[in-house]
Amino acid sequence: MTEGKRTPWVVGVSGASGTPYAAAVLRGLLDAGESVDLVVSRASRLTLLDETGISYRDAHWREDLGEWLARGADGKPETFPGVRDRLDAVRHWAAGDLAAGPSSGSYPVKGMLIVPASTACVAGVALGLSKDLLQRAASVTLKERRRLVVAVRETPLSGQTLKQLVALDEAGAVVLPASPAFYAGATHIQELVDFVAGRVLDAAGVPHRLYRRWEGELGGSRSQG
Repeated sequence: MTEGKRTPWVVGVSGASGTPYAAAVLRGLLDAGESVDLVVSRASRLTLLDETGISYRDAHWREDLGEWLARGADGKPETFPGVRDRLDAVRHWAAGDLAAGPSSGSYPVKGMLIVPASTACVAGVALGLSKDLLQRAASVTLKERRRLVVAVRETPLSGQTLKQLVALDEAGAVVLPASPAFYAGATHIQELVDFVAGRVLDAAGVPHRLYRRWEGELGGSRSQG
């Protein structure tokens, strides 16, 4: 694919707990043949280090991203080793680079997925603060009327955050709480993570096979076990 024809999804990873959700969404996009522009916030790097032991570094992002995406939600390394072969479709932008491509509405993208979205990130986007590239890219996505999916990961939610989520909904974003469901018959943490990632990709219109869809049959998940 030539750079001129490349139209990626911007994926923003904020500092909320839930880095396995981000990894599953990124793998799903790459599996679907999509290009990705990746923005990993400074706060999310602390969360990633805490949840996985992986240090995400701008100067070594490809190596660190490969290690992260190959890891399962249960922490097992090399659960998805083949994902490293698809990293050519990823472009990394430093969180502090406000001159990056996604900071401008003239930069062609399909939309943006924020996974996970912290309450601080929600507030920044709702208020249009643009304090870093993640928030700026989200503001650009809204003003250009492109698809923005915000996978908020927090509980409980304060009244102020609820108001900000309503503001994002009114601005055209899809507010998607990172809430796993159990009707798909999950028996492993990766399956619960993949359900949320699949719903994010559903909201983006990206095809995937991350979870068993409801087909109107009670007990369907047990019959397939």
